[in-house]
Amino acid sequence: MDAPQFPQTGFVRLSQILAPTGPIPVSKSTWWKGIKDGRFPKPMKLGPRTTVWKAEDIRALFEGRDDG
Repeated sequence: MDAPQFPQTGFVRLSQILAPTGPIPVSKSTWWKGIKDGRFPKPMKLGPRTTVWKAEDIRALFEGRDDG
């Protein structure tokens, strides 16, 4: 998935974030460790089995900005 196809706003699921379909080339375990360590944005829970992230935070991460 190319960066321009990534949503500008809204919520995204983990499958939209991590490679091969998403812009962040790390494994799930690395992603969750990065959240715990503060390297990656914290998720939001929409329900008991629904975890999302703000698209703006993820976009800031892979575009190298520090505002996410």
